[in-house]
Amino acid sequence: MTMKRRYISAATAILAASAFAATPASAKELRWAFQTDTTSLDPMGHNVTFTFSVMGNVYEGLVRRSADLEIEPALATSWEILEPTRWRFHLREGVKFHNGNDFNADDVLFSYERINNKDSNLRDRVGGVTEVIKVDDYTVDFVTEVPNPILTAQWESFYMMDKEWSEEHGATVPTSTTKGIESYAGQHSNGTGPFKITEREVGVRTVFVPNEDWWGEVEHNLTKVTMTPVTQAATRVAALLSGEIDMMYPAPLQDIKRIDDNDGTRVISGPELRTIFLGMDQFRDQALGTNVEGNPFKDVRVRKAIYQAIDIDLISKKVMRGLSYPTSLMISPTLFPAGEQIERYPYDPEASKALLAEAGYPDGFETRFDCPNDRYVNDADICQVITAMLARVGIKLNTRAYPKAQFFADINRGKQDFAMYLLGWTPSSFDSHNVLYSLMSTWNEDTGRGRVNYGDFSDPRLDEITDLVLTETDQEKRDALILEAFQIVKDKVYYVPLHQQSVVWAARDNIELKQRADNQFQFRFVTVN
Repeated sequence: MTMKRRYISAATAILAASAFAATPASAKELRWAFQTDTTSLDPMGHNVTFTFSVMGNVYEGLVRRSADLEIEPALATSWEILEPTRWRFHLREGVKFHNGNDFNADDVLFSYERINNKDSNLRDRVGGVTEVIKVDDYTVDFVTEVPNPILTAQWESFYMMDKEWSEEHGATVPTSTTKGIESYAGQHSNGTGPFKITEREVGVRTVFVPNEDWWGEVEHNLTKVTMTPVTQAATRVAALLSGEIDMMYPAPLQDIKRIDDNDGTRVISGPELRTIFLGMDQFRDQALGTNVEGNPFKDVRVRKAIYQAIDIDLISKKVMRGLSYPTSLMISPTLFPAGEQIERYPYDPEASKALLAEAGYPDGFETRFDCPNDRYVNDADICQVITAMLARVGIKLNTRAYPKAQFFADINRGKQDFAMYLLGWTPSSFDSHNVLYSLMSTWNEDTGRGRVNYGDFSDPRLDEITDLVLTETDQEKRDALILEAFQIVKDKVYYVPLHQQSVVWAARDNIELKQRADNQFQFRFVTVN
């Protein structure tokens, strides 16, 4: 037995002993593993897809999305537009939170106030909402500053919380890792969703059981779900192949054939809506960790030099093993097909060197590059390859790849401790407006607009287009505005888009599930045979 094989076996044995207990034959338990634990149980604490995914089994919004990502009623049974700026929602009656409390209009008003908190990372969900009015216990009106035809499209992860429970436990303010605010809701849960959490040991396991009082039609046959964080990809694969877990994601790209060839397991993959990109500090006068005077990232020639120094096809072929789609956009072409008119700048190291020289950096410069190593598919490997590519044109990157919990705390607004960073973004509304509003608009502390524009660039025309896109109902005119905005982003190189990664899951053959293109795993679609 090789040293590597002994390591995997030992790690798997530890995993089995610590996380998985024997399951009676009659029970339909799903045991699954992700590469990390969810940072928090607070449904309004982190603007991270994995947190939405986990908490979406426990909490619910007024609307939800189907396995095909279609919007459908959830805690609201219907809605209507009374006036262009006034939406009325009719709430589902008879719904109870997991602690037995009734769900009603007071909880909607409370949830709005909580998510709209100044420190909330999900404040963009209610951006433009000026007032929420309780009409009666099961009717609520949302008033918006301007007509917003896509209001419900951005609400799947606007989860409803129990006002009484939150106030009882002092959980009226969302968790904020940046400001060190830890809410009681970060370690406890009380939603209305199809599953409730019965055990929680941070970093070891989280156990869910079906909510017997759930209002919805039950499609799954699960009696218990155990989620275990398993950092090492090799350990996750070994646990799946041995039958110690039933499902895992992400599946490491280098192990796809091995999983498919194994008797009893398979890989499930499809295109993801997430865009992976590079962001840069465009606001400090002196860039952090940079060995030249000033901030080179303020110069569009430097940003373009970085863009053209990256061989995205090589990354796709060697790092992503063909399971990524190089892009020129900050949104999936699936969500904005007209964007295919915008092409990537060509890979051209000589052009990069010329641009650097023209910008006053003929010998290049040294700077920082922050990356997560457990968030996106092969994220640390991508950063390592980019580091080598930029070195060839004279930019020395001091690359730091580290766990996402600390990474997000560092780069998030308020701290913004970076010079250059790698990030991924899936627009929660599946609409370009979300990208324009969150990633490309000028930061506004009062409204939360531009919250994810961590590089803090400001472009008046992009701000103007963002407002126009929100209310434009003529699709042709709307597409033209969005296209203009994305062309500006390319011309000014406010970001360097890299690729759309694939959703790659793996499961045992007796597990039936539905894979969503936004990489959210919903237990309600799982059947154990």
